[in-house]
Amino acid sequence: MPLKCQVGKSRGLFAGLVIMFAAGVFTVFPVFLGLFDYPWYITLCWFWFGLGVVLTAIGILAESLGFQKAGRRHNAKAREGDEEEAPTPYIMINA
Repeated sequence: MPLKCQVGKSRGLFAGLVIMFAAGVFTVFPVFLGLFDYPWYITLCWFWFGLGVVLTAIGILAESLGFQKAGRRHNAKAREGDEEEAPTPYIMINA
């Protein structure tokens, strides 16, 4: 069964924010604690931060420009105007 996630939010926006947060956490070690103070480590932290920024920007663009296809999450039936009859309410019977 394929996943029916929202592309802009799940893949771009939220993933980018999580990656940026993780890069910030790993940057704490060389900056404030003096651990892992290697140039390649700091370069990797910048790389992951940049990747998070790019993913967040793509997610924001996907949400604002409407790249999401109409599907289950967008409730296409409600936009079509199909009036369906409400289901019959369930009545509890006292025994």
